[in-house]
Amino acid sequence: MAQRLDHARRLVEPALRLAVTRLDPITAARAGYHFGWLEADGSAAAAGGGKAVRPGLALLGARAVGADPEIAVPGAVAVELVHNFSLLHDDLIDGDAERRHRTTVWALWGGPSAILTGDALLALAQEVLLDVPGPTGPAAARLLAVATRELIRGQIQDMAYERRPEVAVTEVLAMAEAKTAALLSASTAIGAVLAGAPADAVAALADYGRHLGLAFQLVDDVLGIWGDPAVTGKPALSDLRSRKTSLPVARVIGAGGAAAEEVAAWLAAGTEADEDLLRRIAEVLEEAGGRAWARQQAARHARSATASLDRIKAPADVLTELRELAAFVVGRET
Repeated sequence: MAQRLDHARRLVEPALRLAVTRLDPITAARAGYHFGWLEADGSAAAAGGGKAVRPGLALLGARAVGADPEIAVPGAVAVELVHNFSLLHDDLIDGDAERRHRTTVWALWGGPSAILTGDALLALAQEVLLDVPGPTGPAAARLLAVATRELIRGQIQDMAYERRPEVAVTEVLAMAEAKTAALLSASTAIGAVLAGAPADAVAALADYGRHLGLAFQLVDDVLGIWGDPAVTGKPALSDLRSRKTSLPVARVIGAGGAAAEEVAAWLAAGTEADEDLLRRIAEVLEEAGGRAWARQQAARHARSATASLDRIKAPADVLTELRELAAFVVGRET
């Protein structure tokens, strides 16, 4: 699957780079650094970029309805621009000084630079879609605008939950559906929209992406506590360090008992914890089943994602790739 995502990146990246050249030179340089194309001094970087899951989904969505994947390239570019808008802002909001083993934009150039670079990418995403001739470009732009609104709503809920002593699992799942799943849903559907596919096919692909997004967030929450920094590129215990009520945390607290009391007391204390205490909380969460539960729920949503594919008549090879992508998301370690 990693090779297929690399193929999607190679297909989409030239158009993504071309889109970024529309920005002013300073913003384009900051964006190029964030994407991993440039070093901080503006020289070319040896390698870069994320996993390209969202662009890959956009191309697969077009292929699923029998269209050439090239028709989905503007959608793939647009969803990747929106995704990276959110990452630039998230890094600042969360105070993360490192992403993909590199210093983040805000940590290098300050918060205002990260905000404005993210805003520029968000505006650029809509511009790329509105450049598509005919009615499918505006339809795709609307789809992405709604998903972006949901993404922002989820981020606001995420921040609000940080100030609450207890958050129910259902609330955190609803937040994840907005913050993460909405964009993955749009990513899977946008290629089909650009291809002018029927509404029922678009809806089935959107459902696939929504369940995939929930699986993705559940795994992300596991990695945010127990992920290896050498693999994830983020600090160890990062979600605990920021006192985030992620899904494993909400599950353990909601289950009650001694583990719930210990974790809830740590959250309520509100003081900066040392490394030993953070490791202790991670151990408590794992022993209480938070890690295993999150992995199980991720697998359940991956199965629901693939079940959505039964509603469309897609080529066999595309169905195989979509099923493999769901398995890849559940099994990933970065």
